[in-house]
Amino acid sequence: MRTQLLRGLLICWLTLSLSSPLVAEEVSTRQYTPLEELAPSAEQRRVAREVTRTLVRQHFASVALDAELEQQALENYIDQLDPNKALLTAAERQAILERTAELEAALVKGDLEFAFEVFVYIANKNKARLERNLVQLQEELDQFSFDQDQRFMPDRREQQWPTHQAELDTYWQQRLTHELLSLMDADQSIEEARDLLVRRYQNQLSRLRQTNADDIFQGFLNAFTTSVDPHTNYLSPRRSESFNIQMRLSLDGIGAVLQTENEYTKVVSLVPGGPADRQGQLRPNDRIIGVAQGAEGEIENVIGWRLDEVVDLVRGPRGSIVRLEVLNQDNTARRVIEIERNAVELEDQAASSRRIQVEEEGETRHIGIIEIPTFYLDFEGQRNNDPQYRSTTRDVARLIRELQDEGIDGLVIDLRNNGGGALQEANSLVGLFIPRGPTVQVRDADGHINVLGDSSGRVFYEGPLAVVINRLSASASEIFAGAIQDYGRGIVVGERSFGKGTVQTILDLSYGQLKITRAKFYRISGASTQHRGVEPDIAFPPLFDPDRIGESASPNALAWDQVQPAVTRRHADPAPLIATLLSSHQQRIQEDANFLFLQEQSEWLRRHNGAPSISLNLTERQREQQQDEDEQLAMENRRRERLGLEQLSQLEEVDLSSEEPTPLDQAILYETGRILVDYTRLVSQHHQ
Repeated sequence: MRTQLLRGLLICWLTLSLSSPLVAEEVSTRQYTPLEELAPSAEQRRVAREVTRTLVRQHFASVALDAELEQQALENYIDQLDPNKALLTAAERQAILERTAELEAALVKGDLEFAFEVFVYIANKNKARLERNLVQLQEELDQFSFDQDQRFMPDRREQQWPTHQAELDTYWQQRLTHELLSLMDADQSIEEARDLLVRRYQNQLSRLRQTNADDIFQGFLNAFTTSVDPHTNYLSPRRSESFNIQMRLSLDGIGAVLQTENEYTKVVSLVPGGPADRQGQLRPNDRIIGVAQGAEGEIENVIGWRLDEVVDLVRGPRGSIVRLEVLNQDNTARRVIEIERNAVELEDQAASSRRIQVEEEGETRHIGIIEIPTFYLDFEGQRNNDPQYRSTTRDVARLIRELQDEGIDGLVIDLRNNGGGALQEANSLVGLFIPRGPTVQVRDADGHINVLGDSSGRVFYEGPLAVVINRLSASASEIFAGAIQDYGRGIVVGERSFGKGTVQTILDLSYGQLKITRAKFYRISGASTQHRGVEPDIAFPPLFDPDRIGESASPNALAWDQVQPAVTRRHADPAPLIATLLSSHQQRIQEDANFLFLQEQSEWLRRHNGAPSISLNLTERQREQQQDEDEQLAMENRRRERLGLEQLSQLEEVDLSSEEPTPLDQAILYETGRILVDYTRLVSQHHQ
């Protein structure tokens, strides 16, 4: 088991529950078994017992299969089958929960009939509702009104379960109206919108009929495993293959990680350097609602589709074109994004550098920027003693030498959107900036603590250092940023990081695999990175909603805790200087056009986060959408006016795919450079 744990420690990729890489899978053409006839197999019964025993004995947390955990698992299962509270009333849900005791037999003995019964019960309610929707659309179109004074709440996860069937009927009537209006927004007539919506619901019915026993079993088992923590998942044989391809990073496609959320396929993250990342328009939290092949292919609506089938459409041969129709995170703005599929190569994810000039107190300072999209390591090249093997640390050392040859007054390590990677690279990268000492503590399920560190005794770069992070900086990124902060070796700026401080190990089962949390990271200060992440010394306006993105947004995430600190000598203590740095920072940004733009964007996103309601009045709906576009255009033009640039007449004139730094990038990196210069001056004065 210790060998498996160490294997798990080598790679600490950010992986989210129910996520899937873009992996091609064959779509079967066989006849499907009616839902009522689906039954658990002997293999599935055996695996249910295996998973239960493994979680109780080997999970990092102390797992007890008691009534509380069983109820949590059943609640998760119901939420998974009816995520938007659109099928069951509160009484129907309660009737299922009163049978919680039957979960123990399912998990301990493998008696899975109850799990299959619950699935079929809710699936049949879904089937009946879809059939009723089709009747309304095909025979009762004249009953829909588009001038009513009502608002629709698309995301009902935070709402109470409906008490009466009439509430569900009202929800579905409003939802159909909303969906027709959304399609009519795209310049479709009501009849054309109706025809598209009919095909959507027919597809959902078809996919519901294609459900197999593996689908039910995997969903049920993951409802149980994610009751313990969100990163512990059962992987069926088909899913295991997909996960392993993701870990090898040898995939063709667009370079995105997707997951199911309600009936949508949501973008969790983008693979750094991948096609979607380079194209620049697809963003985390976007919802994919349609997929088309080629530049001219018809967009196929994928709302309600199974995740693996959406993945199958999105992936394809490298060099080919896929078009994605997406909604932004508040379900109000639709757009079509064209992406050329390609492989995600190591070179695309490699560290890169550039220099920027910072004006401070009348002097020009040159700041080196090194962007690290992921912590990578050519394991095979290292194992074979290849003198040219690639790694994050080797590449960063080379880039630092090049920047120093050009002349720099400080160095910024940019870890924004870096979701992790090889743990040993985070460890060795810290070693470039400190003489020697511990970098991270790893505690296993048995309570043993392993301290990793650098013992070279050599500092590769001794100059001023800053690290910039955001909400998507996770795992190995948090280890590096936390170590630099704990040593006082540099200043950390940006947003609070993701907060993934757990390590997963893959265990082979008799049927599929189990990804189980077996260890936890701790900073040398003793504090865990779990849940809380790394808090920057200087915080920038957030561009990601922490209530939607991050470990703290994941149900059942393991709690923050701490262990004994690793004894070490700090390089410096920036704490006494933070108040002065913050005051100078606040004064500067009042006159910085790009940073003011960043603040406006952050505030706009804050107002539009959460679960907004949408008007069911066509005129009002169009007015609200135009208002949002006008606000975005006004913010861009205010920025341009401050910089003396030409005004824009429409948002489409903004080139999101340009390789030049965006205004937000310019704001973040330029101000980070100025903070670093200011910090260097204060440290120098403090030592005099």
